[in-house]
Amino acid sequence: MNLGEGEAFPLPKEPESHGPARIIAMCNQKGGVGKTTTSINLAAALAGYGRKVLVVDFDPQGAASAGLGINAMALERTVYSEMIAAKPDIREIIVHTSVPGLDVAPANIELSAAEIQLINEVAREQCLSRVLRPVTDEYDVIIVDCQPSLGLLTVNALTAAHGVIIPLGAEFFAMRGVALLVDQIERVQDRLNPRLVIDGVLLTMVDTRTIHAREVIDLVRERFGKKVFETQISRTVKFPDATIAAEPITTYAPNHPGAKAYRQLARELIARGASA
Repeated sequence: MNLGEGEAFPLPKEPESHGPARIIAMCNQKGGVGKTTTSINLAAALAGYGRKVLVVDFDPQGAASAGLGINAMALERTVYSEMIAAKPDIREIIVHTSVPGLDVAPANIELSAAEIQLINEVAREQCLSRVLRPVTDEYDVIIVDCQPSLGLLTVNALTAAHGVIIPLGAEFFAMRGVALLVDQIERVQDRLNPRLVIDGVLLTMVDTRTIHAREVIDLVRERFGKKVFETQISRTVKFPDATIAAEPITTYAPNHPGAKAYRQLARELIARGASA
């Protein structure tokens, strides 16, 4: 059941100070499940509640950068340049967005070379952790928008993160790869990052009018139990419209049910203690 805005989770108090950040990897190796949409809109909603938020675009497609109005192809330095730098300085690439309190570390197609470039690096799984370390005390939340893959970039994100949010489309095909993702998360927990937890599974592209979607929702709740967010994100054309406008739906159409859902998700995340 989709909960109306304000019905389940209280309005959070604005923090008196910022940091240290909780780093959240937005992760699913299946494409088209709403990772970037969720990264952008959850970040904007958290910023709307007074949190200082950094979105790290960690996908060579650069969709999170574009969705926040940044032409990453025109930039000389991006996340990739900091990943391979001898002395990275992430502050040099951070861009302020039109949303107060929301910044982005942009990426472009150059990031696709990172897996090859880093393969012989010492502690190659910890390169992102090293890049983010200098600014973790300056933000409340850092959201890493991962590419649809379980490769070295995603392992870097999981190694840097405190938690994982798994956006999951409400369709059977979206369920097929979740076991592989959970296995990868457990391997990273065991070998690289014992603090890592699954913050939650987010059902996206939900159409509760269909039996198919309702059956998938039941399966997901049976598999993940309380890890499944109560908030669900319904399918709507407003999300691609907001993407074309290069802004979050929370500012593009603030009264739309999609915007209300992401504000509710932000409150639920805070209520769960998975955000400052």
